[in-house]
Amino acid sequence: MFRLPDFLLGLLEYLLLSFPSVTACCQFTQCLQSVNTNVHQWQKPSAEPPRSRALTAAVLRCLCWWILPLRNSLNVRRLIQKVSGTMYNTGRHVSLRLDKEHLVNISGGPMTYSHRLEEIRLHFGSEDSQGSEHLLNGQAFSGEVQLIHYNHELYTNVTEAAKSPNGLVVVSIFMKVSESSNPFLNRMLNRDTITRITYKNDAYLLQGLNIEELYPETSSFITYDGSMTIPPCYETASWIIMNKPVYITRMQMHSLRLLSQNQPSQIFLSMSDNFRPVQPLNNRCIRTNINFSLQGKDCPNNRAQKLQYRVNEWLLK
Repeated sequence: MFRLPDFLLGLLEYLLLSFPSVTACCQFTQCLQSVNTNVHQWQKPSAEPPRSRALTAAVLRCLCWWILPLRNSLNVRRLIQKVSGTMYNTGRHVSLRLDKEHLVNISGGPMTYSHRLEEIRLHFGSEDSQGSEHLLNGQAFSGEVQLIHYNHELYTNVTEAAKSPNGLVVVSIFMKVSESSNPFLNRMLNRDTITRITYKNDAYLLQGLNIEELYPETSSFITYDGSMTIPPCYETASWIIMNKPVYITRMQMHSLRLLSQNQPSQIFLSMSDNFRPVQPLNNRCIRTNINFSLQGKDCPNNRAQKLQYRVNEWLLK
């Protein structure tokens, strides 16, 4: 087990007692819950041993705000202006997989390495009050876009990275129903496109896509280390949840709910509610570059501190 020197442990404990902003972050873990419920059978492989921790839980949970603000905002780098990819009905979710010659890399934020975009997945509910794979202050959103990246500096492909440390980064963006639609999602969800993948294993090629159009206009995010949300649920993913949603129209959401988990010869079963059940935090540290200010309690040193988590007002409209 890795262990920090005693003098450094003492320094960390001193910082925890000396800086209110450090201890304030403890209550932030109540604001975000990792989620995921599914109409499908969810089976997780044998639990891996918990990560080695020489520091106490109190130090680990409160150290996170001292480490922040994070290095910088996310940086999306395309090697060409436009990209192409194939959209699939996997029976479990809508998936857009980029062509291998169209590379999109992401870096910055909480990442040490550059990661390459492999796939975009859509999760959504049978009604507008559910569908996202994360809850914010106990609130679900109509859906969630997940951009799945693998560490191309350490691993040769996503399959290898998914089983390995520092393997994956998933950027999650909440989806909300509105009168207008995000330009990128509009390309995926317009009637002419979405009806091409009505049944399981259907596929349709999309060209001339601009990945940057998918991102909301914010540099704020929440991040934590966790697992993927589909079996085998390897705990090799770092999650980045953007602090502003993207929008789709009510008609586009209705079209998503008309997608079938099954093939045409089988009974229709809607793909909606394809999110995994809520999972416990298990003492994971949740970090953010959002400023803190509200009063919080129950920090390990029993000092009431100010917790400042004001979610972007766009999220809760």
